[in-house]
Amino acid sequence: MAEKSNTESIFGIRPIIEGIRAGKTFDRIFIQKGISGTLITELKDLIKEHHIESKSVPVEKLNRLTKNVHQGVFAFISPVEFVTLENLVDETVQSDANPLFIILDQITDVRNFGAIVRTAECTGVNGIIIPKYGSAPVSADAMKTATGALFNVPICKVDHLKDAIYYMKSSGIQIIAATEKTEDSVYDTDLKTPTAIVMGNEQSGVAHGILKIVDKKAKLPLLGEISSLNVSVACGAVLYEAIRQRQDVK
Repeated sequence: MAEKSNTESIFGIRPIIEGIRAGKTFDRIFIQKGISGTLITELKDLIKEHHIESKSVPVEKLNRLTKNVHQGVFAFISPVEFVTLENLVDETVQSDANPLFIILDQITDVRNFGAIVRTAECTGVNGIIIPKYGSAPVSADAMKTATGALFNVPICKVDHLKDAIYYMKSSGIQIIAATEKTEDSVYDTDLKTPTAIVMGNEQSGVAHGILKIVDKKAKLPLLGEISSLNVSVACGAVLYEAIRQRQDVK
């Protein structure tokens, strides 16, 4: 019979169905390509109803994830509870005179994600917004890299980053993209007002569609031969510049 493989994952159709109904927070679910049946249909309906990220994968991937009988499905359970964008923004704006958020655009490396969360906790970030699809899993590995900071920084998963940005703008939060595609330095950018900083992945940076709707763009100076910083290092540099500016006005 299928069963739990460890504390952060579940395999087997019925255990995953029961997990969803029990209110477990799933980070993502992998479903074998071409698999069908009554239980699979029931599982897919529940996934859709609860807005859980799922992906169709070849059986070889499932075999790599567990050597046991997976029945064509494997799921990662998040070690933290996610918050909704509306609750995160509204409660923060109402309670905090000067909110600071991070928006992560396609950050897929779990160690980078964990390092960003750790720095965010140290700099008093009010919350991190990530897309449901195409982001690093909020897993035990991320928890280890973040050294427990995931318990202290609210994480919000959204269907579309653009919609999240528009909502945050309507709440009085300026959106600043950290990107080399600008002449404006982060040190000349006003980070003292309510702000959300967008960080992109190291390969392509912040997506073009996101860059078109942000309020400002800002870059860090690069004086060496390498064209980009590690994203977690860059995020830390921008966050501490925000802290420096905000301390200056106290």
